[in-house]
Formats: sequence, C-alpha cells, structure tokens
Amino acid sequence: MTQEVKRNYLEINSLEDLNEGCTPNCDYSLNLLDPTDFQLNKFFYKSIGNKHKWVDRLIWSEEKWIDYVSNENVKTYVLKYKDDLVGFFELIHHHKNKEIEIAYLGILEEYHNKKLGSYLLSEAIKESFKKNINRVWVHTCTLDHKNALKNYLTRGMKIFKTEIINI
Repeated sequence: MTQEVKRNYLEINSLEDLNEGCTPNCDYSLNLLDPTDFQLNKFFYKSIGNKHKWVDRLIWSEEKWIDYVSNENVKTYVLKYKDDLVGFFELIHHHKNKEIEIAYLGILEEYHNKKLGSYLLSEAIKESFKKNINRVWVHTCTLDHKNALKNYLTRGMKIFKTEIINI
C-alpha cells in the first residue's frame, strides 16, 4: 500500500532571522556528543523515528553507523533532563556549499508538549551559524510530529521547496 507524503524543505539564511524558543529550566542540558557514540544516535533514531516512519537507517550495519557518526562533518547534540535522555539533533556541515543540514532532530515522546522542540531547533540553528555558513536547511514531511512544520516556520525558517512523494 502506498501513502502520499508531502515533504517541505526549509531554510534560514541568517541568525538574525531566528525567533528563539523558550529556554528550559537549568535541569536541562544540551551538549555536543563527544566522543561520538553510534549507539546513542541509533537509539534516538529508532525511538523517535519509530512513530514517524524513519526507516532509511534501520538497515544500517554497525560499521555504517560508526562511519557516519565518525565523519568530521557530522555533529550530534544531546538534550538531557538531569541524567535522562530527552532528545537530539544531528548537523551535517556541507563545506563546499557553506551550509549546514539539520539531518535529524527529535524529542522522546515522554518529553513532548514541554516546548522543548522549539528550544532544540533554536539551538541547532545557533550552533550551525557558529560555523561561518550561509544557510541552515532541513526537510520535514507529513509523517513527522504534527508540530514540526509549525516549529520550523515559527523559528523563522522559510519553505524553499515542496514535493509529494509516495512511500
């Protein structure tokens, strides 16, 4: 059975265009995952993506995961509440184009509806612009969280391409 999915590509070209989300209380922390840990990326991908049909990486071998997270152009940031995992985002630096792609961004379900998605996206954009780039971009689709597109638009991102795909 095929399903029609609308995919939107969004971008933001300046940190000045960012409408920041609320900062959570001091029990939350966001840090670059260093050293890399493919198991953590895999955990978030499966746990968050399960509900949204993230399937591309489910067939990845351990070696492929390790190669991916070890790439110097890929950075993973992890959001925690005290010592509990909350969410993550992955940034891919495309040096040639002077841009950063937000490859994945998500919050574990038990932390939904706490305005953490807006904070996480704001931080992803701010981290990206520290790298002397011209734009940050992402894509989202109708399978993602119901507030994903609204969050991107509210933060100041603009749609630059839309397509319909069948999965």
